[in-house]
Amino acid sequence: MAFVRPFTVAVVNPIARHLAPHLPFFCIATYRGRTSGRVYHTPLNVFRRGSRVVFALTYGEDVQWVRNVQAEGTCEIRTRGRDLRLENPRIERDPAARPVPVLVRPFLRLMKVDRFLWMDIVPAEPASPGTSRVRSPTPR
Repeated sequence: MAFVRPFTVAVVNPIARHLAPHLPFFCIATYRGRTSGRVYHTPLNVFRRGSRVVFALTYGEDVQWVRNVQAEGTCEIRTRGRDLRLENPRIERDPAARPVPVLVRPFLRLMKVDRFLWMDIVPAEPASPGTSRVRSPTPR
C-alpha cells in the first residue's frame, strides 16, 4: 500500500478536495498540525454511525492526520454539504471491518485494513444570523 500513497497525495487528493465535501462516504477533514499549528484540509472516507463517525485507517494509525486529530482531540469535517464538529478520537481494531458498509468491507479486508478511528459528533449550536456553525480550529 505504501506505493499508492504518493500518487494519492499528488494526484487524487487535489481532485478529491473539490468533490469530497459533497459526496456520500467522503469528507474534507479540517484539523490543526500538532507542532506547526498549520490548518490542514484532507479528503477522507467517512461513514456516519448515528451520533458518531468512523474513518477506515487505510494507511494505518501512524499517519500525520490521525496523530494531529488525536493530539487536538477534535476536528471538523464537511460531508454531503454539511459541517460537523467531531471530538473524542479513539482507535478500535475490527478485522471484519464491521464499522463500514457491507459493500466496502471486502476492499478493506483485501487491503488488510483493520483499524478504525471513531469520533463523536458534537451537537450543533444554533447559528447566529450571518455566521457559520463550524469554525476553523482555534489557535493555541
